Amino acid sequence: MHLACTLDRMNDWPEGWSDDNRGGNRYGRGSAGEQPEGARSMPHVQRRPAPQQRHPAPPRQRPIPQQPGGYDNGGSQYDSGYNTGQVYGGGNAGGRGNGHGGGPGDGGHTQGRPAPDWRRRIKIGALSLVVVVLGVSIGTYFWADSKLKREVDLSKVIERPEGGDGTNYLIVGSDSREGMTAEDKKKLHTGGPKDQGRTDSMMILHDGSNGPTLISLPRDSDVEIPSFKGSDSGKLYPGRGRFTKLNAAYAMDGPELLVRTVEFNTGLRIDHYCEIGFGGFAKIVDAIGGVELDIPKAFKDKKSGADFQAGKQTLNGEQSLAFVRTRYAFAEADLARTKNQQKFLAALASQTATPSTILNPFKLYPTMGAGLDTLVVDKDMSLWSLSQMFFAMKDVTGGDGKSMNMPMSGFRNGNVVWDKAKVKQLVEQLKNDEKVTVTEK
Repeated sequence: MHLACTLDRMNDWPEGWSDDNRGGNRYGRGSAGEQPEGARSMPHVQRRPAPQQRHPAPPRQRPIPQQPGGYDNGGSQYDSGYNTGQVYGGGNAGGRGNGHGGGPGDGGHTQGRPAPDWRRRIKIGALSLVVVVLGVSIGTYFWADSKLKREVDLSKVIERPEGGDGTNYLIVGSDSREGMTAEDKKKLHTGGPKDQGRTDSMMILHDGSNGPTLISLPRDSDVEIPSFKGSDSGKLYPGRGRFTKLNAAYAMDGPELLVRTVEFNTGLRIDHYCEIGFGGFAKIVDAIGGVELDIPKAFKDKKSGADFQAGKQTLNGEQSLAFVRTRYAFAEADLARTKNQQKFLAALASQTATPSTILNPFKLYPTMGAGLDTLVVDKDMSLWSLSQMFFAMKDVTGGDGKSMNMPMSGFRNGNVVWDKAKVKQLVEQLKNDEKVTVTEK
């Protein structure tokens, strides 16, 4: 009953419940019509036209086609922004604006620059560094090798003793004036005009598995000059049983006879020979910026030009040469000088083999040049052997080796007489590469 009343009231509405009779406005035909129902608006909702977005018109090479689905709003086409790629933060057309715009058909997405491959860059950088270091090393090797003066031929030495374990170097400091000017000779107090000169210092350096051993041979050592073959003439000179100072052998026939004399009087085979003159010695010291030395007692010597105070000090080339040549300022002239020579040469090697010198080409090359220009070595001496000798000298200072004088028993006619029993024991220990237990006194 209530339902019937309600229907009656609805039918009582003016012009009925029909869209065709309300003001003549047609809002839809219903789902049963042949045409689809159009959009329906509510009387109290007013859709305002969307304001047209104005942007600087980008340069276009071709017109942008009209997007489907647009609608007429007062005669103007609504631009949603999809055409220019400005929706959702897209850049300007053609990739303008942020520098990363996509190309045609990329949907407006921004494509960034690919991330760098750091692993590949590191590999390339490391390989380049290795190539550079290898190239410099090879170049330095051949440069240094070309500067070595391989002038001593040990094959001319006759009646040589058998070799043993380890390597034995005969290191000689000569008073050769070769290459020195008159001003250099005066400055360095070298005296006379002789070029070949004599040996001012002689040392045997044994490099073995038990650490290096440095043995000084006093130049006034009383030794026998044996038979020998002339280094230039090839003539055989018989021995006469004559005893004289060791440095006389060098003055008689140079390095080959000196090696022959040392081997004959010790029984130890010399594997390599290395000699440096006055001028080269001073240049090496100056190239590394001087050598720091602790001098325990002040002394002076007019002949060598020495004038030192006690204490730590840095010696330049001229002062260093004076230090190693001084003999008359000490009671035991030649023995005291050999000790100073050992001390200085070990300090020189230790302070040269430092990162500040090796890794600094402005110090390394002048130092190598100064040394190699004045070094005289045997024909079989390689740069590797020379470097081994150098670092063995350094180890003597570092405490990994031993330094001593040749054992002596007294004097004869002012010359130093060796202790034959101790020398024999020392040589056996060196040949067998054993730890040296022999003392010099």
